[in-house]
Amino acid sequence: MFNLVLFGPPGSGKGTQSNSIIDKYKLIHISTGDILRSEVNNETPLGLEAKKYMDQGMLVPDEVVIGMISSKLDENPQVNGFIFDGFPRTVAQAEALDNLLDFKNNPINLVLSLQVSEEELKKRLISRGEVSGRSDDTEAVIVNRIKEYHAKTAPVAEYYKTTEKLIEVKGEGEVDQVFGLISAQIDSLIEA
Repeated sequence: MFNLVLFGPPGSGKGTQSNSIIDKYKLIHISTGDILRSEVNNETPLGLEAKKYMDQGMLVPDEVVIGMISSKLDENPQVNGFIFDGFPRTVAQAEALDNLLDFKNNPINLVLSLQVSEEELKKRLISRGEVSGRSDDTEAVIVNRIKEYHAKTAPVAEYYKTTEKLIEVKGEGEVDQVFGLISAQIDSLIEA
């Protein structure tokens, strides 16, 4: 089983690259936002617990999210692996995810961090905003989102550097070129 965490600031191409990774390697996409919505809609015990926090505008505690991820892993025992999206966002979440996956004997194999310059991110997000009509893609908002991303994920990246699982990949260039760089990193671990 191959487990991958894909990091990148808003506009770095995570969504596009995730889709290509899922198609090529047949990984299951684990989006904590999607899992939360599904658990709440299905009124599972964890979903009902999460809903209590969400209804109050509070963040769902890490242990509830980890419980949901555990359930998702258990529902898919015969898969090639998982790609984690939107999680972990803090060192505590990274540690909890590692503990869960170690317990299941399916650790994170690779953490890829897409590296894109701030200027390129701004250009991409402003363009995306013009096409999609999203009102939050103004330059001031974009700058704040990028700063927030770096402030929150820098410690998580450092955590994964210490475990020697983090690899930085250049996220600028043609989509296929970036995917080639990502594939080379994944292939080197799968074929090892």
